[in-house]
Amino acid sequence: MSDRYCILLRHGDYHQLADTPSAHQPFGLTSLGLQQAAESANAIREMVDTQGWTLHHEVHASSLLRAWQTASVAMEGLSECDRIVTSDLLTERCVGSAANLTREQIVAAVAQDPRLEPLPDDWKSNSHFRLPFVGAESLLDSGRRVADYLTRTMDQIDRAGHAVLVFAHGASLRHAAHVLGVLPFDRIAQLSMYHATPVALSVSSDGVWRHAAGQWKNRHKQLEPLD
Repeated sequence: MSDRYCILLRHGDYHQLADTPSAHQPFGLTSLGLQQAAESANAIREMVDTQGWTLHHEVHASSLLRAWQTASVAMEGLSECDRIVTSDLLTERCVGSAANLTREQIVAAVAQDPRLEPLPDDWKSNSHFRLPFVGAESLLDSGRRVADYLTRTMDQIDRAGHAVLVFAHGASLRHAAHVLGVLPFDRIAQLSMYHATPVALSVSSDGVWRHAAGQWKNRHKQLEPLD
C-alpha cells in the first residue's frame, strides 16, 4: 500500500444567520453540532481501523470557529491527534465586502450600483459566478484554494497508509474534490456532505487523487445550504 489518505469532514451544525449567503459567519456550533462533532470521533475510528490506516498526529481545520470546534471536540476521542493546524485557506467561498449581508441586501447593493448588471438567478449556487465585490470568490475559486492546500499538506506526508484529518466546509471541499479530479463537475451540485461525517480521498505516489471511503450526501436542490 503506497497511498496516503486525506479524510475530509464538514463542520457540525452551527448558529447561522437566516437568509445570509456568507459562509464566513463567525458563530460556533449548536448543541446538535457539538454532539455531531463528538460522534465523528467514532466514525473516524471505525473508518481508520477498517481500512488499516494510521492517523497523522496533526489535524487541519478551517480558521472559522465552527470547523475548529468540530476538530477540537473530535480530537478528544482520537488519542493519536495532538495538534490542530488552522488556516484561512480552508474556509468556505468568500463573498468579499458583501460578507454577512442578507440575500435581499446583496441584491439591493448590486441594483443601486449603476456600473453593475443584475445578478443572475443562480448567483449563489453557480460554481463559476463571482459577486462583483472586493474580495469575492466563485465557488470554484474556493475549491482551487482548498485543493492547493490539500495537495501541499499531503505532499508533506511521506508514509504510506497515513491519514490526515481535515475539518472544513461542504461547498469548498466538494469543489476541491472536483479540482483534484475526484468528482465530475456535474456531480458537485448533486452532492453535499453530512455534518461531521468522514469522506476519505486517497493520494497515490504519483499524485493521483481518488475516492477511498465514506459516502457523499445526495443533495436536495434548494433545501440545503451549500456550506
